[in-house]
Amino acid sequence: METIIIKVGASPDHFGAYAENCPGIYGAGNTADEAKKDALKGLELFINSREKTNLPAILQGEYTIEYKYDVQSFLNYYNKIFTNVALEHMTGINQKLLHHYSSGLKKPREKQRKKIETALHQLGNELLAVRL
Repeated sequence: METIIIKVGASPDHFGAYAENCPGIYGAGNTADEAKKDALKGLELFINSREKTNLPAILQGEYTIEYKYDVQSFLNYYNKIFTNVALEHMTGINQKLLHHYSSGLKKPREKQRKKIETALHQLGNELLAVRL
């Protein structure tokens, strides 16, 4: 099974999304959520507007979608789930700095980006082990 990687990123005036490994798939919006949805709509239109034999190889069989965010887009997309208080607790990065990252005032250094990513993966692993 193939994986289509959709990159979601922020610019000064909007959010954009595109398939990193499948040319022709794009989306945009005022929020990261809108950009993701628009990219999926673009993918659907791309597939439906072509003969199956004219599709890129990655789209000719089964595929999954993986999202790759920049930090600002991630914080924007998940701001209803992860508050800055919760993220500070998880990552050790203070709330003011997290706010600067989510608003685009500052870009995190690689070490800070990795701290956020590691904390989220640890949470994900803990949640996978939960049974109710």
